[in-house]
Amino acid sequence: MARIIGAIAASHTPTIGFAVDGDKRQSPAWAPIFEAFEPVQQWLEQRKPDVLFLIFNDHITSFFFDHYSAFALGVGESYGVADEGGGPRDLPAVPGHAALARHIGQSLMSEEFDMSFFQGKSLDHGCFSPLSMMNPPKPDWTIPIVPLQVGVLQFPIPTARRCYKLGQALRRAIESYPEDLKVAIVATGGLSHQVHGERAGFNNVPWDQQFLDLIEKDPEYLASLTQAEYAELGGLEGAEIIMWLVMRGALSANVRKVHQSYCLPSMTGIATAIYENEAVQTPLPSTIERHRRLMALQLEGAERLAGTYPFGLERSVRAYRINHFLHNLIDPVFRAAFLADEETAFRTANLTEEESALIRNRDWRGMIHYGVIFFMLEKLGAVVGVSNLHIYAAMRGQALDEFLQTRNAPDALYSVAGKEAGKQTWDN
Repeated sequence: MARIIGAIAASHTPTIGFAVDGDKRQSPAWAPIFEAFEPVQQWLEQRKPDVLFLIFNDHITSFFFDHYSAFALGVGESYGVADEGGGPRDLPAVPGHAALARHIGQSLMSEEFDMSFFQGKSLDHGCFSPLSMMNPPKPDWTIPIVPLQVGVLQFPIPTARRCYKLGQALRRAIESYPEDLKVAIVATGGLSHQVHGERAGFNNVPWDQQFLDLIEKDPEYLASLTQAEYAELGGLEGAEIIMWLVMRGALSANVRKVHQSYCLPSMTGIATAIYENEAVQTPLPSTIERHRRLMALQLEGAERLAGTYPFGLERSVRAYRINHFLHNLIDPVFRAAFLADEETAFRTANLTEEESALIRNRDWRGMIHYGVIFFMLEKLGAVVGVSNLHIYAAMRGQALDEFLQTRNAPDALYSVAGKEAGKQTWDN
């Protein structure tokens, strides 16, 4: 059984990453930041967690307003460093713990938290500025992460109460994971700051100190505050500290604070803190089993449906590369390059020989078995001039004429191809 061994809270300002990259440890202006993170490094070295569940918000780098989610859980196998305008920081990609992430995602969805899931995205300073200070790579990262991106920059955003409840559900998710893992929760963001408008530069040190007391002793009060109240007390961008309530909700009611620091070098109150559970209650086996049944309920019985393959997170991660390749066919430039020279397109995308062969041979059923979702198949069909009906027939192992006899309109052939498609070679 996985267990939560404690939690770390840390600000995630660009200042932190700048200090690390510039090696400013000896500078009087920057030294307090390094000193604040030293106990965090020591705690991680002593407690040796197997995974960090890291809660952060992106700063409109990898998560833009074309699709902005409240809670986006990373389920991938690694996460690179995002370019925020001047090139990415010189850090390696951090490994993910995809299996734990999938389990947490399924658990949270079973408790009616409407999660979104991501992979193949780079992460910005919201993740990497504190991570590079608390657990610097040597030369690679020593602890994998499960990242949770919380959308706190475009209103409406999750309430403080919702974040706290998510943390409580997160604890149930982690403790029901069957592998013996030590998990540390990391909450990032804040403290008081505002970076826009005529109020830019606002700080409230007394509120920062009060918040640090309340997150330890009275999270219920913090969960009751509105976003306007957080903005009044700590600045509009400082309201991102509601993410700390996800961390706090995952801990026991009473916690033991083993470290706390605070400094205000420039725009943001920078804090670090470490919390450990005061009372560690091992869940009853019956409780864990009941929760696992809840997680499995929605797809219970689907395994009896012959020829049916639900597209779950495990298939999505395993087949991400080939699905991503086929999804790129919606790009006219990529599409033209594929049609001109498939083999070069396969090599450029680093497809495996198995993946390349599946596409090369138009092995429609094989691609489904491999983990390709059907809606990538119809995109490929549209590009190469194959109708949806041909694909359906191939998946059933039937000739097209045989399959069409099972339809009410046997002469209806179609695809998702648009006006730029070439001749539809339905007879091939």
